[in-house]
Amino acid sequence: MGLISNILTLPLAPVRGTVWVLDQVVQAAEQEYYDPEPVRARLAQLERDLNNGLIDDEEFDRLEDELLDRLDEIEAYRNSTRQGP
Repeated sequence: MGLISNILTLPLAPVRGTVWVLDQVVQAAEQEYYDPEPVRARLAQLERDLNNGLIDDEEFDRLEDELLDRLDEIEAYRNSTRQGP
């Protein structure tokens, strides 16, 4: 941008800054939400709970299905972001 454009759009600087901050927050939240490691850790803990008799087979199957579905969702999201719009 030229000097005149910068001067004319100076009043919009706080808005641009706020939009940038919000974009950074959204990106950080998406990275955390779509991180597969906590889901994998929960699957490992679930198996330990089953082996230690803390949960029964039925509850294990139900929770395992939910976690595997979540991993599928994460993988689909990651594939869609790699390919772009």
